[in-house]
Amino acid sequence: MNHGPALKLLFLTLVCSVALAVASRAPTNSETPAADDRQQLLDLEKEWVAAETKHDLATVRRILDDKFVFSYGAGKPQNKEAFLKQIGTGDIDPTESQTLSDWNAILDVDTAVVVGTDTVQGTEKGAAYMMVYRYTATYIRRHGRWRALAEHLVEAPQAK
Repeated sequence: MNHGPALKLLFLTLVCSVALAVASRAPTNSETPAADDRQQLLDLEKEWVAAETKHDLATVRRILDDKFVFSYGAGKPQNKEAFLKQIGTGDIDPTESQTLSDWNAILDVDTAVVVGTDTVQGTEKGAAYMMVYRYTATYIRRHGRWRALAEHLVEAPQAK
């Protein structure tokens, strides 16, 4: 019995199967972060801090994912609605500002982790203040849009 043609067919089938499996795992354009993703994230972060400063809850709500969680220092984490309630209370102070610096983003397909510094300035009861925070924000891309999934904020030590 001659098994030559059958073995060749089996080998060819195996090679094609492996090639298809490898090709199906090759990154596609939707899996590879676009060159402008970093700029989109930076723009979104600037929009977020501007909306917080103005107490623009509609904009902040749009930026935050429904599963969003926020934590400050060692405090208990808050969900999206508790976070919105916290930033939506109080008077709007026109001298308040937030400035982002030391900004760095790590991207992996549809997930991004952003680390930076947020310097907050304003006036409380007539006295000017400035606070510096370090933050880590996690973003996910849902339906083609970046959305904030989590943020952790901690007060940066004051320079001596």
